Amino acid sequence: MNSILEQLSLMTVVVADTGDIDAIRKFKPRDATTNPSLILAAAKNPNYIKLIDQSLENSNKLFSSKFSKKEFITEAIDQVSVTFGKEILKIISGRVSTEVDARLSFDTQATVEKARKIINLYKEHGISKDRVLIKIASTWEGIKAAEILEKEGIKCNLTLLFNFCQAVACANANVTLISPFVGRILDWHKAKTGKTDYSGKEDPGVISVTKIFNYFKEKGFSTEIMGASFRNIDEIKELAGCDLLTISPKLLNELDKESGELPKKLDKESLIQNSPEYLYDEKDFRLNMLEDQMASEKLSEGITGFSKAIEELEDLLIRRFEEVCNDNLIKI
Repeated sequence: MNSILEQLSLMTVVVADTGDIDAIRKFKPRDATTNPSLILAAAKNPNYIKLIDQSLENSNKLFSSKFSKKEFITEAIDQVSVTFGKEILKIISGRVSTEVDARLSFDTQATVEKARKIINLYKEHGISKDRVLIKIASTWEGIKAAEILEKEGIKCNLTLLFNFCQAVACANANVTLISPFVGRILDWHKAKTGKTDYSGKEDPGVISVTKIFNYFKEKGFSTEIMGASFRNIDEIKELAGCDLLTISPKLLNELDKESGELPKKLDKESLIQNSPEYLYDEKDFRLNMLEDQMASEKLSEGITGFSKAIEELEDLLIRRFEEVCNDNLIKI
């Protein structure tokens, strides 16, 4: 019998949730996702120091001594993200998700401009925008930015999504893909209730994604649903049949080693029809988020965590630049 991973791949697009290029090469998923924390972890890996140096050199070519250290490092962050994305795209056949600076999560225009820049950097490497998903936090401002970008043909992946209203707002904005988080929802409920066993379909993260999937398929939304942030393979099994699932190398390895029958849990052909239709304007969206303690806390925590990862990556790049600085590089 085929492994659980092989069976899952027949009903769901399996995506690698990592910046580790060697892990992607091992599992050969169709798509791959990255975020600041994953890029930071990869950047610390000695195997990828050449990619860091290449990114710094690319940044250096664009600047002269009149530019500040802050401007240089801001450019280097974008170069690192695209350099890793470019290497990943050499391995996979599909798309890579590259995240906009999380510190821009509440600035629509700045998010739009950063996304355009990232797409242009990929274009300079000969990579079509169809192979890139711009990853944006699911704030109101982020969703509005994605709506603008989608009209320009720039496809988006809305992340840090914990709440049904976030998902519906994304679908109504014609976003290409959403990444509702499963494991972080589970973490919150465990911490708040003290309950440690949320098995199978009782997992609150699984319940959240299932509700979104059923609603989207019933209403005919084109937005793809990619479950994310898993804590165990049972969560993944409960979402077999979802459009996509982005999975860490550790859990991919567990799925690959396990055998047994994997039933399809999410199936648009077996939906109950005629659920209410939901629309959220900005006021409704913000009120809904305020009333959902879990979603508000996890969104804030996610943005803060990714922002800190970017700041740590900036420090790493500064240190590396100073190590290799010579007459051919600018002095910052």
